[in-house]
Amino acid sequence: MLGYIVKRLVSLAISLIVASMVIFAVVEIAPGDPASFMLGINAQPDTIAALRTELGLDQSKFDRYLSWVGGMLSGDFGMSYTYRTPVSQMIADRMWVSLPLALYALTLSTFIAFPAGIFAAARRGGPGDLSVTAATQLGVAIPNFWFAMMLVLIFAINLRWFSAGGFPGWDEGFWGGLKALTLPAIALALPQAAILTRVMRSSLLDILGEDFMRTARAKGLSSRQALWRHGLRNALIPVLTIIGLQFAFLLAGAIIIEQVFFLPGLGRLIFQAITQRDLIVVESVVMLLVFAVIMVNFLVDLAYAAVDPRLRTRT
Repeated sequence: MLGYIVKRLVSLAISLIVASMVIFAVVEIAPGDPASFMLGINAQPDTIAALRTELGLDQSKFDRYLSWVGGMLSGDFGMSYTYRTPVSQMIADRMWVSLPLALYALTLSTFIAFPAGIFAAARRGGPGDLSVTAATQLGVAIPNFWFAMMLVLIFAINLRWFSAGGFPGWDEGFWGGLKALTLPAIALALPQAAILTRVMRSSLLDILGEDFMRTARAKGLSSRQALWRHGLRNALIPVLTIIGLQFAFLLAGAIIIEQVFFLPGLGRLIFQAITQRDLIVVESVVMLLVFAVIMVNFLVDLAYAAVDPRLRTRT
């Protein structure tokens, strides 16, 4: 197991190095000069040059890349060009919204998908299976931003059970913050639950046809007992893959939902930084999200090895 972990850590480090190069190169070649954008079209060339020097934009791209990477390794993400505040502080403030939202949505989708997928697989071809399949097709087809607006219309405007948007902050209390994230989490969770349910059902149906499942039934186990004792564990590998990908998506790709509910999360931060040409914020936030995605994949690989020990000897 130790050798397996070391190999995965080496792969993780290489992925991060390549990702940092790609992110820096892509952001740097984007059109527009941050100094010119900040000062406006009527700014004098010497004023723009002075601001470029102050922001460190007059250095070579290689030196700026090394400075950026070295700063991140020491926990210093630099200073925002627009707000002149530490990027690490901006990320920390927004992370306390995006991370709980992603975890909340992932928890909801998992608690919905696992029972629904198992229920459908255990009743293959029956009315229950057909009902769950139809519901998942509907969940995949409905855009989450449209679903989010319907939630606001029903539960915020008509019923007034929740606020239409905004985030009061965790200082106002845990339940107040959780309530503010409930509608956004549901809007994110249900489409993901539909996908996860289909994967769970498909994986279980594949396992139910394996020889070891027939052997378990021949030894006297009922179909339900065989499913829970032997089928579920062996069906988890593709399900863990989807859960890992979903968490990365929910953390990095919730920008539309954050816009609908006016949540001050990482998605809105990236959107604002792009429009303001705040390159250091864009680079740092995207790199952080890439790190989160790679770390999730690393943890999923470890979960693979825990579920199926055979994988430790194949890599």
